Amino acid sequence: MATPMLIAQLLNLLYNIVDRIYIGKIPGEGTLALASIGLCFPFVTLITAFANLFGLGGAPLCAMARGKGNRESAQGIMVNAGFMLLLSGVVLTVLGIAFHRPLLYLFGASEVTYPYASSYIVIYLIGTLCVMLSLGLNPYINCQGFARTGMLTVALGAAANIVLDPIFIFALHLGVRGAAIATVLSQLLSAAWVVKFLTGKKAELKLDFRGFRPDWHCIQRITVLGIASFVMSFTDTLVQVACNATLRNFGGDLYISVMTVLNSVRQIAQTPVLAIADGASTAISYNYGARLYRRTRDAIRFMTQIAIGYTMLVWILVSLFPALFIRIFNQDAELVAAAVPALHIYFFGFVMMAFQYSGQSTFRALGRAKYAVFFSLLRKAFIVVPLTLLLPYCWNLGVSGVFAAEPVSNCIGGLACYFTMRHVVMPELKMEN
Repeated sequence: MATPMLIAQLLNLLYNIVDRIYIGKIPGEGTLALASIGLCFPFVTLITAFANLFGLGGAPLCAMARGKGNRESAQGIMVNAGFMLLLSGVVLTVLGIAFHRPLLYLFGASEVTYPYASSYIVIYLIGTLCVMLSLGLNPYINCQGFARTGMLTVALGAAANIVLDPIFIFALHLGVRGAAIATVLSQLLSAAWVVKFLTGKKAELKLDFRGFRPDWHCIQRITVLGIASFVMSFTDTLVQVACNATLRNFGGDLYISVMTVLNSVRQIAQTPVLAIADGASTAISYNYGARLYRRTRDAIRFMTQIAIGYTMLVWILVSLFPALFIRIFNQDAELVAAAVPALHIYFFGFVMMAFQYSGQSTFRALGRAKYAVFFSLLRKAFIVVPLTLLLPYCWNLGVSGVFAAEPVSNCIGGLACYFTMRHVVMPELKMEN
């Protein structure tokens, strides 16, 4: 399950990563343009948060219903989630376009970076509905056992983005606007693929709105479980806003560009462990629904072991070759010089993220929404954001304090989440029916 999901998530990552790689290489303005894309991250992660709310929130419930043999309930969950994805997509599009200017300045934009950021985000927001459908409905393909089809969903859009980006950015001389247009068109292709499959003959559960009336109790169940994934993405937004605003005060636009690069490297590094967790989540939910507790325990254990080994390897590679990862996005000597020490601080103790993902994914897969929400809030809202705002003023750390907030939160939040999961979940799974 994890292998096609890994490929799918790597391809999905290319939507934004390819944009940053091309944008960072725009002659004469790559560094400023890269900073402007970093200012747009909160918008992108907020849209992702709502897609996860109804996508990752409903998929485990759908998988558990299938495990119990209740096909009608599983399909009802998917259709209600699809309705909420459409509704929230429309609302986010209208509000985002209406308030994008004051929000960009709140997120740390300056008079220099605002024109770049504005030209990108307005076009991106027009394609919000496509993003919601492609990201939010794809988990319902995976939870039916069509992981390869779910992978192809993202492969289609990612391949289109790779081809269209250089055409719109360089050949048509549209710069950051070209990157946004290429991304929206790519997401449109992915959304069309998802809808076509879920309304076609191969899908076991059909996305059929004929005679549909919202089941608010079902939507509440989806929302309660999806709150964990929503909070994880939404708190990413808070962290990005806090980082960009603080870095602008202590380091200026250059360090916003540095943080954009570090976030991009982290996204690349964490994608495989997220795929492992997602692949295990489907197996955990299904076997828990079927009351096969030994297999549920095995999935949790295997997920944790692989995640620890992988994150340790990433930490070693990033520590040994920091400039190599930075130059993927920008070759500017000043940016590389500022980013190398920042990368060492930011990735210190990256292995602790394995414990956070393992605990979080287990809670979400088993429907323990309260625990999943709490530990999402603990690591980011209660640890990262306050430390990001406070550490720069302590011991004259300045920008280094902003980057140090991440490893501290990984250690405290990751271990707390994992050991709580062991204490709460494992005793129940020791009994096999």
